Amino acid sequence: MLSTHAVKIAPGFQSHTRPLGRRGGRGGTVRVVEPSGFTKISALGVEEQRVRVIVDFAAPREAWQALGDGYRVEARFVLWEADDVLQLPTSALFRHGEGWAVFTVDGGRARLTPVEAGQRAGLATQVLSGLRPEPA
Repeated sequence: MLSTHAVKIAPGFQSHTRPLGRRGGRGGTVRVVEPSGFTKISALGVEEQRVRVIVDFAAPREAWQALGDGYRVEARFVLWEADDVLQLPTSALFRHGEGWAVFTVDGGRARLTPVEAGQRAGLATQVLSGLRPEPA
């Protein structure tokens, strides 16, 4: 995994791994994030700093042994999770002064609304304050 991503995970983190290009995945737990990295040239010719991450599968051996040695897999790691999280698309956020803001609709008009952003997951960002969820 890229070293810039590996610094965010640690032993005990949950993972979801699947063979490249296949459906279905296997859950697991990070056992080791190796302490040293190595340089690898990407398919586009870019030098990348990589780190090996070792994951123990939770499923019985029969469920994953067909992977073989050295197979390429797609892996996702759970860096943070919580219940009842208010989130919005990261693209809706923009810098406003020292913080963040979004536009909301109030009475048919756009209103600038300061918000406090929390955890980010690429396309989605947690909102800690400034917005309330709409009633279901």
